[in-house]
Amino acid sequence: MKSVSTKFHPTSGEERSEGRKGEGRESIKGDKEEKEDDQLRARREWDFDLRTVVSSSAVGAVSDTLGVIEFDPSDSFVATGGISRKIRIYSLSSLLPHESSQGEHDNDATTLLDHAGACDYYICTPAKLSSLRWKPSSGGRVLGSGDYDGVVMEYDLEKRIPVFERDEHGGRRVWSVDYSHWDPVIGASGSDDGTVQVWDPRCEGGNCVASVQPSVGRSPVCCVEFNPAGGELIAVGCADRRVYGYDIRKMVDPVVVFDGHDKTVTYVRFLDSHTIVSAGADGCLKLWNINDSHVIRTYRGHVNNRSFVGLSVWRNGGLLGCGSESNQVFVYDRRWGEPIWVHGFEPVTRAGCDQGFVSSVCWGQVGKDICTLVAGGSDGVLQVFVGRKKPY
Repeated sequence: MKSVSTKFHPTSGEERSEGRKGEGRESIKGDKEEKEDDQLRARREWDFDLRTVVSSSAVGAVSDTLGVIEFDPSDSFVATGGISRKIRIYSLSSLLPHESSQGEHDNDATTLLDHAGACDYYICTPAKLSSLRWKPSSGGRVLGSGDYDGVVMEYDLEKRIPVFERDEHGGRRVWSVDYSHWDPVIGASGSDDGTVQVWDPRCEGGNCVASVQPSVGRSPVCCVEFNPAGGELIAVGCADRRVYGYDIRKMVDPVVVFDGHDKTVTYVRFLDSHTIVSAGADGCLKLWNINDSHVIRTYRGHVNNRSFVGLSVWRNGGLLGCGSESNQVFVYDRRWGEPIWVHGFEPVTRAGCDQGFVSSVCWGQVGKDICTLVAGGSDGVLQVFVGRKKPY
């Protein structure tokens, strides 16, 4: 088992040995200026525009904190879930009604929509939702969910009914669910009970095929994600401030442990087969090298010390997206520790409420020079952004 601490950092231009004193100072200065120029260039590579805002026009509407947003594998549909006990399904075409097939915006103004009109349909759920994930082997027909009552359910979206249910976490809130891409029938869930449960519906009764407790103190498991490239690794983030990696073929002990956050690890996402990104309630994201187990880079700028604010990666473009308790959306380029783009939500105006926060984000994965980012707020408002890479 490997373990890593952020006390080790890869050598950067600022950390190189100086050699002769004068040459060293000039070298450091030159490296710093080059780094700043490269980062400025990265910020200029992308244009992001707010295309659509979806809110509720109903008078006295109850706030619906959006805890999770998920694109389907084809990037044609978006599913959302939160405290309203509803899974809402939107077609991307309804969220971007003025977007042409070439990605051009036919109308310069931001489109304002109501949830009731923009939503294709919704499915009522028995409990508040904390996690959603499309089942990769279902052709976009089956959606898995984890809820506050500790139950994992799968819904047939064509029939709009639950078709599979698991209750292995003793009624403790399920924070995260995911499906294996190595064997797309297998699923996993992480919970406040401190365990990761892995199941296979092909087994009799959909029995659990593995159960692990990552932390000695049974700290809550806040996130699970299988390698989307189809590898055997599953990453697990815990309230004990660590990220654990398990080989799903033998889930006894972790094969790697990343130890570097100062507070709860709230999200883990694979950026590619060699790197993963973790988010912590210590207000930073960290990019980890899976192969040699060290921190590649730490990203700071957003505010996060108590809430789940979302984390998503756009693998084609190497971009990271997250929310913030400052009620803003942040985008980072994997190459630089500072944000390349920040956008604020409108402040919450209801009496007795604080300013609100951005609680969930999700990138579409289709495309290379054009991307779609959807963000949700603690007030239930959805915002849809389109990013376009500028030509050199």
